[in-house]
Parts: sequence; C-alpha cells; structure tokens
Amino acid sequence: MNWWNALRQNYQFGEKKYLKTNRINGRKTFKMVNITKKSNSLRIAIATATVKVSKQETIDAVVQRKIPKGDVFEFARAAGLFGVKKTSDVIPDCHPLPIEFTSITYEVEGLNIIISVEVHTIYKTGVEVEAMHGASVSALTMYDMLKPIDKGVEIQNIRLLKKSGGKSDFKNLKFPELKAAVVVCSDSVFGKTAEDHSGKAIIARLEQFGIETAQYTVVPDEVEAIQDTAKELSNSNISLLIFTGGTGLSPRDVTPEAISPLIDRKIEGIMETARTYGQERMPYAMLSRGVAGFIGDTLVLTFPGSKNGVEEYIDALFPQILHLFKVNKGQKH
Repeated sequence: MNWWNALRQNYQFGEKKYLKTNRINGRKTFKMVNITKKSNSLRIAIATATVKVSKQETIDAVVQRKIPKGDVFEFARAAGLFGVKKTSDVIPDCHPLPIEFTSITYEVEGLNIIISVEVHTIYKTGVEVEAMHGASVSALTMYDMLKPIDKGVEIQNIRLLKKSGGKSDFKNLKFPELKAAVVVCSDSVFGKTAEDHSGKAIIARLEQFGIETAQYTVVPDEVEAIQDTAKELSNSNISLLIFTGGTGLSPRDVTPEAISPLIDRKIEGIMETARTYGQERMPYAMLSRGVAGFIGDTLVLTFPGSKNGVEEYIDALFPQILHLFKVNKGQKH
C-alpha cells in the first residue's frame, strides 16, 4: 500500500471520507472539508496534556516561580492561548473559526503537571483540535522552560477529554418506535406529468436517521385533499408527517392554509430555524410559508417542493427536532 492510499484509509470513517482530494495537472491535492451545510451552535471542547518531571525539586521550582526562564505557568498559559487561536494556521484541514472563550488551568499531582484547556465557540464546526493544540503548545512551552534544570522532562497523554455541540450531541438518540409519512402536494406529480424528487429525497434522508417511512402518497394542490390526508394519517400510527410542496406564493400553493387550522399546538421556531438556515444560502428562502406543529401526537412539518429545499430543511432541523417526541411525552428538555 503506497503512502497516499494509507493516508486516505486513515481518514476514512464509514463511507464518508474526510480527506478530500482534487486533481491539478494530474496531481492530487488537499482541500478542506465542506462545512457550509452545518449550522452554528455552541461548541465546547476540553483537552488535557501531562508534563512529567523527574524530581520533586523541579515541581517546587515551578510552584515557587523560581525557574530561571521565568514563570512557567504564565508563559505556558500565554503560549497555549496563541496555540488555540493559531490552530488553523498549522493544521491544514482545520477551519479558521471565532474563539469565544479559552481557559487554561493546571493541576499538580506528584511529579505530574496536568494542563487542562477548555475552548468555546459558536460556529459550524467543533474546537477539539484547537483545545488539543493549545494543550500541546502549553506542554511544549513547559518542556522548553524546564529542560535546562531537568533532563528527564516528558510530555504525556495529550488527549480530548470531552466535547459538546453540533449534531454529535444527538447521535445516540434512538427512535425505533417512530413511523413517518411523506405527502407530496403537487398538481403535476398527481397528474403524472412530472416526477417526484422531493418526497423521495425526504424518505432517503429519514432512512439515515433510522426512521421508517410507512406511508408515501401524492395529492393535488387542493385544500380539501391535503386536509383529508392530514386527518387520516394523524389518526393512524404515524408520528412524523411531512408535506412537501405548496408552501410558496403561487395561486395553487395552499398547503399552509390547509394545515394551519388542523394544528393543535404550533411550533413557530421550527420553520423560523429552517427559513433562517435557507436564507443564509439563497435569497428566496424568506418567501416560504411553511408551518409546523402537532396534530394530536403527530408532528406535522410542511417543506418546500424542491429537492434542494427539502434537503436544506432536513439539514437545518434533523436530528435535533426528533427530541420533540420525548418532550411531548412529558420528559424534560
């Protein structure tokens, strides 16, 4: 196996390859992972590194601020702060991101100095590498300052202690009991003069979250037909009911008018989130009139009629929206 294949294999996770390549003049080059589909959220990472010295005298000198090169704790803290902020300058695939908060603390245990680095951001990608880079730079600074008086200094166990934020917080949520239904609202698809792409895209994406689509149907852009379908499906064993199409401003776009009177509890924040996400990516998302809420125990969502539109809505809302089913059963947030 040559070096390139080995590198690609090391960066492979399931079927998703985080190592992206491009060809320029026949050569393979790196390019950054595309994070434009991700949403901003508060992301926190805590990393640690351990500096182990070989004698108690070194620890005493550090604690008493008697190291010839200066105050080890403060120099290492300053260097670690720079390390956190400069991570994207030295790690090729790390995105530049706003660092909102960094804390660097120390704990002395025997001959070990344990460095803890906590980093916060509100952004589309996490700060795990930033936290570990800060811990590494702090540890290297300590090593450099201590080596003149202690030749046995070692750096050990640079590792991520914890992380939070983004969709990874929801990756362990399981909803095996959920059954979904997808309804396509379209005169042309109903009349078989056009092919459905958005409904099938929704079904495919729901499968990625382990949600079975138990019902798939097409109805014309008529209030009565849409309402009859919504009533029938919400009275069955369907937990999640997604309508696609009819949320725009053309005369035949009547899905919001059909669904709104049936909703027992509206959840305005769902569509606010979806429209905000879409507006950041194209200028017409604000024109969508989708609504969302519960009809009985069935969560009803109304998505746009385009394939790109429904995929953006799913990117904006899933899997975190599935938490609603636990809250609706009386569990706490």
